[in-house]
Amino acid sequence: MTEALQKKVDFAIKLLRSIPTDDGPIEVSFSGGKDSEVILELAKMAGIPYRAIYKNTSIDPPGTIAHCKSKGVEVLAPTINFFDLVKKKGCPTMRARFCCEYLKEYKVLDRAVQGIRRCESVKRAKRYSEPEVCRTYPHKQGKCRVYLPILEWTDADVAEFITERGIKCHPLYYDEQGNFHVERRLGCIGCPLRGDKGKADFVKYPKFLKRLIASMQEWLDTHAHAHAKFGNVYNIVFHNLFCNTYAQYQNLVTGGMFPETAIDSKEFLENYFKIDLTI
Repeated sequence: MTEALQKKVDFAIKLLRSIPTDDGPIEVSFSGGKDSEVILELAKMAGIPYRAIYKNTSIDPPGTIAHCKSKGVEVLAPTINFFDLVKKKGCPTMRARFCCEYLKEYKVLDRAVQGIRRCESVKRAKRYSEPEVCRTYPHKQGKCRVYLPILEWTDADVAEFITERGIKCHPLYYDEQGNFHVERRLGCIGCPLRGDKGKADFVKYPKFLKRLIASMQEWLDTHAHAHAKFGNVYNIVFHNLFCNTYAQYQNLVTGGMFPETAIDSKEFLENYFKIDLTI
């Protein structure tokens, strides 16, 4: 292990050992991803009392629950299935990511360790400046002290640590030759926060998209304003995945000044994702 990484490991272990444990173990928030693997290993190295907890979102990639269980991680069932949540609240978007609030971002213990790293995004770099924060959860869940032992770690640090410690990560981090790819990210299928708004996931798991559309239809049936705005569920999905603005969407589905170029959203989606989306 390089000297630079060893200093970061030493700092992380010191931070973990400083967490009060008089009132019970610390939650190690485990998502199944590479950063989760690192903080779990650090917790073991620090010798602190902890509960490694995976919050099942019901829409994580196949194999995630099995991987978590193989690590001895406690799996918590969601209070509501993702598709039932869509039936009640509609489809999550970049501006309305309520799914995280219900499926991932809820309090379990009063103290938690999370694998957040500043280098992952500009937003995270601005939001997190210290390795310890106080987080207030919605729905009167109260506050939680959150500790971030790898906040300043880079991808290179993560890859080196995983290699040095012989950690076996989720299968999706490895290519067909068994090579580890630290740049890959594990997350919910179809997450709208991905750079492509989740389209690549829907290409890989088209049946998921069909189920999502069926759930959205139930929501649309009870929301007249959305029905008046979009007309049908396929238009909503087309708007969310392929358009940056409502004006752009309108121009594409109507053809604008050239009606003959209007896009049939259902046909377009079926051709793009190669699946019959009739519900």
